[in-house]
Amino acid sequence: MSAQRWQHWRGTLVRVGVSDAPRAFHLLDELEDWAGSEERSLITQLSEAADPDRALLGLVRLREVLSVKEREEVSALLADPQSGRRDRLIRLLGASSALADHLVLHHDQWRDVAAATIRSREELVAALAGEVGDETGPQAYDALRVAYRRQLVQIATVDLMNDAVEVFPQVSGALADLAGAALEAALGIAQREVEGSEQCRLTIIGMGKCGGHELNYISDVDVIFVAEPADGADEDEALAIGARVATAAMHACTDPTTEGSLWQVDAALRPEGKNGPLVRTVASHRAYYERWAKTWEFQALLKARPVAGDVELGATYLDCVRPMVWEASKREKFVEDVQAMRRRVEDNVPPDEAPRQLKLGHGGLRDIEFSVQLLQLVHGRTDESIRDRGTLAAIESLSRGGYIGRVDAHELDGAYRVLRVLEHRIQMSRMRRTHLMPTSSAELRRLGRAMGHRSAPADAVVTQWREQAREVRRLHERLFYRPLLSAVARLSDDDARMSLESAQDRLQALGFRDPRGAIRHIEALTTGVSRRASIQRTLMPVMLQWFAHEADPDLGLLAFRRISDALGSTHWYLKMLRDEGSAAETLAKVLASSRYVGEMLERTPSAVSLFGSTKNLEPLSREQILTAMQAAVDRQSDDDDEAVLAVRSNRRTELIRIAIADLAGVLVLEQVEDAIVDLTSATLQAILDIAIRHVEREHGRALQTRIAIIGMGRLGGGEMGYASDADVLFVHDPLDDADIEVAKTQAGQVVSYLRTRLSGSGPGPAIEVDAGLRPEGKAGPIARTLDSYAAYYARWSEGWEAQALLRATPVAGDPDLGAAFIELINPLRWPADGISEAALRQIRTLKARMEAERIPRGGDVRSHFKLGRGGLSDVEWTVQLCQLQHAGETAELRRTGTISTLQVMTEHDLLTSEEALQLRESWCLASRLRNASVLWRGRPVDALPSSLTDSDAIARILGWPAASGYELHEHYLRVARKARAVTEMRFYGTDLSEMRDSHPSTR
Repeated sequence: MSAQRWQHWRGTLVRVGVSDAPRAFHLLDELEDWAGSEERSLITQLSEAADPDRALLGLVRLREVLSVKEREEVSALLADPQSGRRDRLIRLLGASSALADHLVLHHDQWRDVAAATIRSREELVAALAGEVGDETGPQAYDALRVAYRRQLVQIATVDLMNDAVEVFPQVSGALADLAGAALEAALGIAQREVEGSEQCRLTIIGMGKCGGHELNYISDVDVIFVAEPADGADEDEALAIGARVATAAMHACTDPTTEGSLWQVDAALRPEGKNGPLVRTVASHRAYYERWAKTWEFQALLKARPVAGDVELGATYLDCVRPMVWEASKREKFVEDVQAMRRRVEDNVPPDEAPRQLKLGHGGLRDIEFSVQLLQLVHGRTDESIRDRGTLAAIESLSRGGYIGRVDAHELDGAYRVLRVLEHRIQMSRMRRTHLMPTSSAELRRLGRAMGHRSAPADAVVTQWREQAREVRRLHERLFYRPLLSAVARLSDDDARMSLESAQDRLQALGFRDPRGAIRHIEALTTGVSRRASIQRTLMPVMLQWFAHEADPDLGLLAFRRISDALGSTHWYLKMLRDEGSAAETLAKVLASSRYVGEMLERTPSAVSLFGSTKNLEPLSREQILTAMQAAVDRQSDDDDEAVLAVRSNRRTELIRIAIADLAGVLVLEQVEDAIVDLTSATLQAILDIAIRHVEREHGRALQTRIAIIGMGRLGGGEMGYASDADVLFVHDPLDDADIEVAKTQAGQVVSYLRTRLSGSGPGPAIEVDAGLRPEGKAGPIARTLDSYAAYYARWSEGWEAQALLRATPVAGDPDLGAAFIELINPLRWPADGISEAALRQIRTLKARMEAERIPRGGDVRSHFKLGRGGLSDVEWTVQLCQLQHAGETAELRRTGTISTLQVMTEHDLLTSEEALQLRESWCLASRLRNASVLWRGRPVDALPSSLTDSDAIARILGWPAASGYELHEHYLRVARKARAVTEMRFYGTDLSEMRDSHPSTR
């Protein structure tokens, strides 16, 4: 080796990817007579090999075993880089030491590499049969192995010479065809070896990847043997012969010889597994699958395909079992069984292997295969277009049918190809069956280069694999565990197929009052060949069942059609309903049980996106809502009225969020109240800001006063419902140098603008801003200064006003002014010495007058949520009277909420635990009933409904069983009656036993 020549080639060898440059240089010396003037071209071409060192060594070894004439042929091949034949040989030798060993042993097959092509199944069967001939025993086994690998090196060469991801379907299909050809040849050997084999017709059914026409380079070949007696043969004798033939065929493939073995032939997927007979008749298979088969066995049969033997018998077998495959999803808990099986597979992966598993681990091939197969088995019952055996073909047909989104299908297709090519390259290296990512840096480097990475190939291939695994796992969890699958699997055949001809009777049976109208909606949604119609055809049978579980299926379907029409072909809408968690079921529940939400969604269909995730249903905080509203206001900086509409649109969306979460059972009563209070206070703040901006523009000058909004009633108490007014007081405080009259005028204009814009028609329900609790009531000024409030309360305040102030809480506007107002009223609402007897009589008299005068004529005094006996007012006034009497000396009672104060009252022996429980139960039930009534009717409701239909619907919203409206009605009356007894005792100071004659309703 000349030093000058070494210096000349050293850098080039390193650049093309050689690991051991000195050794590679010595090997090049040995190939000098082959390379000649093309030495540079040869070295450059090494860069295309997964392992350039291995490729060079393979060339040297091949040269050593060739005859002189063959060396001349190879020398001519190596000297002609333009033909591409040299590149084929280099890539194959660099990719697989096992195939290099084979070429060295059978060096005549280098010509097969040079002329490599993928052959059809028929050509492969003929090629293997021709080389095996009529041989039996070891000679036949050896001939089969040599013939098999002659074709294998050609498939591998085609694979290596092309974009592996692109040609993967052709390569894996060719490997499956080659395996089938080998089984055909092995069966021929076995039939020649077993005496009387002509008495038995035998077919070999390929299962797994062989049946799916997507086999690996090295893999167990899963099969099932099916036998029938030949004409005139005894069945028992024929089956015994068939078992011997099947065993011999397995040995022909599996037994090691001087030429090695092909692969394991695994018949464990047959009925009863390894404990069952090796061969069965078609009738025996049918009997087993009809009576004993488990869910996983039907999943396995999805890929069943005759690959060798009697063609007619194979077709008969398929005609027998395939219908059962597509009926399997009707089995009880079918989807859950498949999901549980996938989890068992994961759990059984050895812990030391799990992080490296390409096949069985998280994000592995099984994630894709199980997801695709479950979708096929569930939806394939009614849709023959998705009954593909191969994974890639199934992904394509599922996407075409609308069962998988286009983007998801593209991701699944790409990930499956990449993972399978990784698996192929790992297996090809030594022709060993493995599904584990290598750990050594040398093997990772080789794998990375085989995958096309040239810069830091070891790191790049690991990154590529992990990224694919994460994406696969994400898609698997979304597709494999989608609730829609279980729901579709539970449908009857008629319901699943949803034929319009027979739909009317079924819709009537489901509870639709107007089946003909429902059919019109269904036709409008599902008719046509568009992707949208395809997805709707998948959704509709299940959605109808979900609508039927709620109070008004017709209402739900009508709202669903209107929303679907409004969203049209919006890409995310139907995809969300199909793929995202329980979105479709929750939407069906909400639309069929709530006019309140349905009407808002029809006006804001884009808000359906809230159903996409349970995280979307978490109510936003006041700060989050206000930030969003202020951003909307900023976008409408030139138009105050448009800014108001933007705020109200934002509020509508948040109301939808809260109501959906409430109906879905995500929120309890206290959380609903907190969310509505936060939303209302944020809305008041946002509109107040707009009103101030508007008035400043009108006057052409800055506002001359500070303004604060004090929440009263349920707003101040933090206990608002869907129908609650916003009870408030408006406080303003002129700036030091302000004109008092101008400040007063501006304050009034700000308040007027705010109230008008919130109470008028617009996006979402209006907010009635009620300032009726202000000093002097409706006769007094709408906004007062802090000093004015102080003067009024010092001189004119009545007992009821102190009671009203118990709930006062700043909710919007200037925080310092709000705090100053609270400091002003605290002595009034928390009197140090309690209240006088005169004030006590006044409060009791006022309460009695409200009960007598405010319940509408003809109304039931027992069933009114607010003013009825045991209703909200009874509980609240009882609590508030206690606060007026004792909060001056008991600081813990200084609270604005009702329920939290009840607990303190028991702790200080102002109520017994039993009394507090009765008051709490009645107040909470009345609040929930009032909220549920609004959700159902879409408008404020003050009392228990007289209609049993309405009562049943409200009961369902509260989680009661169907047709429980009467029971709920009676339950509320009992609860309220107990609360009324506590009110009589604690508020009116009267023993109930003394009142029974005059108040029979308290009995």
